[in-house]
Amino acid sequence: MKILFMGTPDFAAVSLKKLILQKYEIVGVFTQSDKPQGRKKILTSPPVKLLSLENNIDVYQPENLRSDDVKEILEDKKPDIIVVVAYGKILPEYILNFPKYGCINLHGSILPRWRGAAPIQWSIISGDKTAGVTTMRMSKGLDTGDILLKHEVDIEQNETSGQLFERLSVIGADLLDKTLKNIEDITPQPQDESKASYANMLNKDMSFIDWSLSNKQIHCFIRGLNPWPIAITKFNGKQLKIYSSSLCEKTGKIGEVISADEKTGIIIACGEGSIILDEIQASGGKRMSSKDYVRGHKMELGSTFGE
Repeated sequence: MKILFMGTPDFAAVSLKKLILQKYEIVGVFTQSDKPQGRKKILTSPPVKLLSLENNIDVYQPENLRSDDVKEILEDKKPDIIVVVAYGKILPEYILNFPKYGCINLHGSILPRWRGAAPIQWSIISGDKTAGVTTMRMSKGLDTGDILLKHEVDIEQNETSGQLFERLSVIGADLLDKTLKNIEDITPQPQDESKASYANMLNKDMSFIDWSLSNKQIHCFIRGLNPWPIAITKFNGKQLKIYSSSLCEKTGKIGEVISADEKTGIIIACGEGSIILDEIQASGGKRMSSKDYVRGHKMELGSTFGE
């Protein structure tokens, strides 16, 4: 079975590596364009491209999937199936209908919950107890296709979206392998539209912590935004990034500093309970534990975060 693979980030590269190790016939890879990365804006290739080149697989980075060049590639490669994992582009209908076995997608949630761009992050931000991966037949809608297989896992109490990404990338690669090996025997199941929800793309504008929320909600928010874009709060007019936290039952006024010492670190009162700031980064400073931070920065009890 000839496979054309479409994917871009590390999450997709794990699946591609699995297919390579399992000796599938991968006739080509589509991935997004090289993009500037970091402060120095160095032009960087996507992980899927780098892995493909290492394994002598033809790589294509089309800007427009409706172009004649793309149609020529499909006609030349004649894939029996197209596998899509976090590619980042919408496939036009002619591509969806091109292969014998259609297009299948590995999605980072238990569909129909969390369709869209950031399912893993939103599963944590929303306080879900479980997450997972789903393989599905692709259709014209956004993650609306019939379900093939799925695998559900528990979300750990302090797990960040980055850590969950790593876990699900491996589980997803295995599920994709199982799906391909049994593609002719799996009966696709329609999604229940009444249970659908959408995971919108994250952005830096949504990063500010609302201290009026409960400590559990804020803890989920901090975890969900790690490793990007990272939760932010204001203190004394300056921004402070919050990378990780722990739950605490102490109480106080919303946003109030109720503890700040080398033994406990910084504890902030929430709308319900409080949060221990485990790892933080002041503007222009280094990432460190809040215990280390208070050694060099005086923080008055009763002062307020979020202002």
